[in-house]
Amino acid sequence: MNLQYLLDKSAREHSHLCPRQILGVRLGLAGMKALGFDSPPGQKQLLVITETDGCFADGLSAATNCTVGHRTLRVEDYGKVAAVFVDVKTNRAARVAPTLDIRQRACAHTSDETRHYFAQMQAYQTMPDKEMFTIAKVQLVATIESIISRPGMRVNCDMCGEEIMNEREVHQNGMTLCHACARGGYYQADQNTILLNRMGQDGAHQEKIL
Repeated sequence: MNLQYLLDKSAREHSHLCPRQILGVRLGLAGMKALGFDSPPGQKQLLVITETDGCFADGLSAATNCTVGHRTLRVEDYGKVAAVFVDVKTNRAARVAPTLDIRQRACAHTSDETRHYFAQMQAYQTMPDKEMFTIAKVQLVATIESIISRPGMRVNCDMCGEEIMNEREVHQNGMTLCHACARGGYYQADQNTILLNRMGQDGAHQEKIL
């Protein structure tokens, strides 16, 4: 695959090009190569799990054609520039991460450029994979089927009533619950807003009765 084309593609989507995007593109190519793909396979055969979001994830997406919208790119936010590549047909998986001293290697690779940012911009485009990445075979803790789920799987939470898709419900004390109701969510609802919503619903109900 043409590296410059992929970098241009990532830059268009991201509005600029930075070292972490280049790293994402190169790491995406290395991950596909580890599974035997010279280019992105079709039919959603490739699943990429990125361990951070942002610029790096945009580079990964440009290289692999995997996106959150197609449910082929998933984010497990560990704050790490790394990703796991999964062939969903064979269950083979590989984790690719930058070498621990990749920044130092980049500066050594472009000894004529003393500014670290620009050294990385240049070096990440030309360094050999073996100098940039560590690649390890891995096994997913969860099954691919449980990660991807099945089309049309929907239930309602017994507590809040909201719909839950993709078999993400939690069964607890005989109830079917969403994660927020079962374990606490990443947000807290404003009680005044809840009260207003309930008052609005009650008012609408009274109007129907009248």
